[in-house]
Amino acid sequence: MSQEPPAGPTAEAHDGPPEPSSIATRAPEKAKLNLRVFVPAALGIVAVTLWAMLAPTRAYETIVAIVSWISKNLGWYYILTATAVIVFVIFIAVSRVGTTRLGPNHSKPQYSLFSWTAMLFAAGIGIDLMFYSVAEPVTQYYGPPSGPGETVPAAEQAVVWTLFHYGVTGWAMYALMGIAFAYFAYRFNMPLSIRSALYPIIGRRVHGAAGDAVDTAALLGTIFGIATSLGIGVVQLNYGLLLLFGVPEGIGAQIGLIALAVIMATVSAVAGIDKGIRRMSELNVLLAIGILVYITITGQTAFLMDALVLNVGDYLSGFADMTLNTFGFDRPDQWMMDWTLFFWAWWIAWAPFVGLFLARISRGRTIRQFVAGTLTVPFLFILVWISVFGNSALRRVLGGNDEFGQTAMNTPERAFYSLLEQYPGAPPLIAVATFTGLLFYVTSADSGALVMSTFSSTIEDPRRDGAIPIRIFWSVTTGALTLAMLLAGGIFTLQYATIIIGLPFSVVMYLIMFGLYRSLRFEAAQADSLGVAMPGALSGRAGDGPPRGWRQRLARAMSYPGPKQTQRYMDTVALPAATEVADELRDQGADVELTDGPVDGVGVSQLCLTVHLPHERDFRYQIYPVEHATPTYAPRAQSTDDRYFRLEVCNLTGSHGYDLLGYSKDQIITDILDHYERHLAFLHLQRELPGTSAMASGAGAPADWSTDFVSSKEHSG
Repeated sequence: MSQEPPAGPTAEAHDGPPEPSSIATRAPEKAKLNLRVFVPAALGIVAVTLWAMLAPTRAYETIVAIVSWISKNLGWYYILTATAVIVFVIFIAVSRVGTTRLGPNHSKPQYSLFSWTAMLFAAGIGIDLMFYSVAEPVTQYYGPPSGPGETVPAAEQAVVWTLFHYGVTGWAMYALMGIAFAYFAYRFNMPLSIRSALYPIIGRRVHGAAGDAVDTAALLGTIFGIATSLGIGVVQLNYGLLLLFGVPEGIGAQIGLIALAVIMATVSAVAGIDKGIRRMSELNVLLAIGILVYITITGQTAFLMDALVLNVGDYLSGFADMTLNTFGFDRPDQWMMDWTLFFWAWWIAWAPFVGLFLARISRGRTIRQFVAGTLTVPFLFILVWISVFGNSALRRVLGGNDEFGQTAMNTPERAFYSLLEQYPGAPPLIAVATFTGLLFYVTSADSGALVMSTFSSTIEDPRRDGAIPIRIFWSVTTGALTLAMLLAGGIFTLQYATIIIGLPFSVVMYLIMFGLYRSLRFEAAQADSLGVAMPGALSGRAGDGPPRGWRQRLARAMSYPGPKQTQRYMDTVALPAATEVADELRDQGADVELTDGPVDGVGVSQLCLTVHLPHERDFRYQIYPVEHATPTYAPRAQSTDDRYFRLEVCNLTGSHGYDLLGYSKDQIITDILDHYERHLAFLHLQRELPGTSAMASGAGAPADWSTDFVSSKEHSG
C-alpha cells in the first residue's frame, strides 16, 4: 500500500531545490526538543544510574545474570547479525547502486580525505584501542578460545583475534548506519534520524510512536556504548597519572577525570564539528601516529614487520571461519561473553552514534566511496597499531617476562603503560600517550553529546545539530552514567550492560537493511528508465539537443552571461516555455504547479515545474542558476562581469549537470517533455518491482541547493 509523503524540511535544508515562492520568505527553523524521545530516554538512564549507585552489588548481579543467558542462548544471533551486515554493505557498494551519491547528484564532499578519515577514526574508535591493543593479545595468549595457551600458535592467533574484534565487521555496522542516515537525509530531504530509514517500510508512521521508539533505542544504545569506552578510558588514564604525577588510583581520581572530560567534551560539542571536533580529531590522529612510529623504530623493527605481514595473512585466511564461528561444540561461553559477543554488541551500540556522525561529515560521497573508505582506511591504521603494540607485548612475554604478562591480563588498565615503561624515554612517551588518550576520550564524548542531542530533537535541516543546552545535558549525563557503572562493578559491568542494550537495537539494524534495500531498488529503476524512455528522450541533454545552427552553437559556447543577461533569458525564454507546458498539462487534466522566484543572495530567479501524481513520486523539472567565476580566457565582450551563470536542469535528486542557457523556447519544451517521459518510464519500472515501498510516493520536500552548488563552484574555481 502506498503511503503519503512525509513532511519535508525547510527551504534552508541544503538538500534539494527550494520552493521558489518561499526562498526569500521562509526563515530557518531551529531544532526543537522531542519530548517523546528525550523524556523516556532521560528517565531510563537516570533510573539505571541511581540503581547502580544505590545498589551496586544487586545491579552487578542482575546484569551478569542477563548477559549469561544471552551468551548461552543468543550468541548465534549476534554472530549472524554481524555477518549479515558485512555482506549487505559490501553488496550494495559493488552493485550498480554503489555510484549513488549521499546527497544530490551534483554534491561534492565537504571535507578532505584526511579530515574525513581523522574524524571517522577518532569518533569510531576511542581510548579503548590503546586499552585492548596490549591487554587483549596477552590475555588471548594465556587463555585462547580453543587449544592450549602459552604456545607459539596461541601467540600467533592472539593478535589475529584482536584484529578480528576491531576489524571490518564493526566498521561495516558503522557503514550501514552512515549510509542510511546520509541517504535519506541528503537525497530525500528527510530528517537526519534513524526513523527516516524506516520510512520505506512503515511510511508516515515514522513520525509517530514507532519512530520515537526507534530513536529512543538508538539513544540508549549510544549512551551505554560511549559510557563503556569512557569507563575504560578513566581507569587507564588514572594509571597514567599515577606514573606521571603520583595520583593514586581510585574512585576520587576517576571522578576528577570524568569531570575534566565532561568539561572538555562540552566545550568541544558546543563549538561544533568544524571548530571543535575536527581539529581535535586531526591532532588526535597525528599524536597516535607519532607514538606508533616511535615504538616501531625503537623496538624490534624487523620482528614487528615480519609479524605484521603474518598477522595480515592469518586474518585474511581465517576471516570467514572466525566470522561464523559460534564454538557450538567447544562452548567457551565465558570467553564469548567477554570478547566476541561483547565487541559485537559494543559495535552495535556505537553504530547509530558513529553512523549519524559519519553522515554529518560524508555528504556528497558515493555509497561506494563511503563503504570503501569506512571499511579500509581506519582499519589499516588499526591493523598496524594492534600488530605493533600487540606483538611488542607478546615478544616480551615469550621472552620470559611473565610478570608483565600477568599484569597485562589481570589489570588490563595498566597493560599499555606497562609496555611503554620498557622503552627509552618512557616518561615523555607516557605523557604524550596520556594526552593522546585524553583526546581519544574527549573526541568520543563530544561527538556522542552532539549526536545524542540530534537523536532527542526534531531537526528538519540535516545540516543542523541539537540545541546547545541539550548537548550539555547529554555530556553531563554520560559522565554520570559512566561513574555509576564504575561504582557498580567497574569495567565488566559496563561491558555486560552494553551486551544487553545492543540486543534490541540489532533488530532495528535488520529493518534498516530492509528499508535501504527497498529504496535502492528505486534508484536502479530510475537508472533503467533512461534506457526505455520514448525515442528522443533526453534529447535536451548537452551534446544531444535538437538541431541548432552552427552559429547558435558557437555563440552559446562563447557566452559567459552575467546576472542581468541570465535573468532576461529566464523571463523571456525559460519561463514562457515552462508556462506553455504547464498550461497544456493542465488542459490534459494533470495537477501542475509552476513557481518562480529569486534565489537568495544570487540575484537571479529560478523556476520549478511540478506535476503532482497521487500515490506516486512527483515529477519535478527545475531550472536553477549556478554561479561561477568568469574564466580568464572568456572573450572581453562576454566578460564584463566577474561572474557568470549556468542554468542547470535539476530534478528531485539533484542536477543533471548540463547548461540550458541559450536553448530556444522549443528546445526547452522538448527537454521538459523528455524528462517527463523518462519519469513516466521510471514509474512503470518501479511498479514491477516485488513488494511495495513508501518511497514510491516520494519523501521529503524541496530544499535549498546553494551549499552544494557553492561547493561545486569552489571545486571548479
